[in-house]
Amino acid sequence: MIFTSAALYFLPKLGSSLARETSKLKLHQHIQWRGLVKVKLKWVKNRGLDHIIDRETDLKAASLLKDAIKRSTTGFITARSISDWQKHLGLTVPVLRFIRRYPTVFHEFPHSRYASLPCFRLTDTALLLDAQEQSIHQAQEADTVERLSKVLMMFKSKAIPFKSLLPLKWDLGLPDSFATTIVPKYPNHFRIIKSQNGLPCLSLAQWRDEYAVSVLQKRSESNELSDAYRQFKKGKTALAFPMSFPRGYGGQNKVKAWMDDFQNLPYISPYEDSSPIDPNSDLMEKRVVGVLHELLSLTIHKKTKRNYLRPLREELNLPHRFTRVFTRYPGIFYLSLKCKTTTIALKEGYQRGKLVVPHPLARIRDSYYRVMRTGVLYRAKGVNLIPEKEGLVDGEDEGIEETDPEEEGVETSDEYCEDDITEDEMESKDE
Repeated sequence: MIFTSAALYFLPKLGSSLARETSKLKLHQHIQWRGLVKVKLKWVKNRGLDHIIDRETDLKAASLLKDAIKRSTTGFITARSISDWQKHLGLTVPVLRFIRRYPTVFHEFPHSRYASLPCFRLTDTALLLDAQEQSIHQAQEADTVERLSKVLMMFKSKAIPFKSLLPLKWDLGLPDSFATTIVPKYPNHFRIIKSQNGLPCLSLAQWRDEYAVSVLQKRSESNELSDAYRQFKKGKTALAFPMSFPRGYGGQNKVKAWMDDFQNLPYISPYEDSSPIDPNSDLMEKRVVGVLHELLSLTIHKKTKRNYLRPLREELNLPHRFTRVFTRYPGIFYLSLKCKTTTIALKEGYQRGKLVVPHPLARIRDSYYRVMRTGVLYRAKGVNLIPEKEGLVDGEDEGIEETDPEEEGVETSDEYCEDDITEDEMESKDE
């Protein structure tokens, strides 16, 4: 067994004074960590999570189109104005074909002056769902402010350009107009500044100790009576990440030894300053896993696109080729290649094809999906066969198949098949 070079590290202090006390901590003595066994794992496909990602790609595109129609001063959009939106929406089919696929959400009608120009506005059902969605945004505003603050607190500069934040808007559950509604409403949390290159940025106005506790730490704090938590408080053990291995991996002795060594390394909070840590050490690798784990935990669906994280790499102090972190830890993350892009999901967030703890926004988005699916089922027979919108909104499934037959009974941790693909191919895969 080889030894890595000495790594400087400090242990995070839990509690309300976590972040502020970090600057006061002195660096501990030099310690040599046993080098982690470099086990090369094969990428495997998770059919359950792939199905969720495939479904929610259309759901996100429909949501972005809905918001675009709402922003329009006319209350509708034309086929000419949406012709260049395909890449922005992440669609693999033309936008016009996509929007016609869902007549229960988008109503098509001819332009008043140009009869050959198709126009689209929201249906009454879509408007009713949107009203409920806005009510959820208002009720969950405090949660949204905390989530956005925590994202900023993980960055070196505590700021992010709006151009890098906007792609994450749907994943983080931010309202479409958050920059003009939420940000000015909370001046003690956020400020709008300009970066050195003149780009407008969202900046953290004030550090908040109560936010500087990661999801993993909160989970451990909730089990205060456990012996493991008491040992952790005394600094005798490290926090362990929940893991769910692909079938056949968890039982391999070399994988078990690797994961045991990894879990026993000190846990570095993503809200701590990581500059004293050797960037090539095993400790830094665990810190990187912790940052990605926390960022995905803050998303509504516990997943995001890899390319959305690229602009944030330096601010989060991630390695240049951070995709290999997802492939090296298949018990924590799942990397999907569906929909001609690369999506990263947090495996602990899902069980049997569903979110373990669905956010209220995830529930209303499920209602959108049921409405969209009804349009697919009935478009050949006429929209008049669609059930009453009240039933759709309330989640009743009369006349609607809520999930695909392939999705029913899927156990995401068991439905795996191997697929040969290299890390270089994953890195080169683009939207």
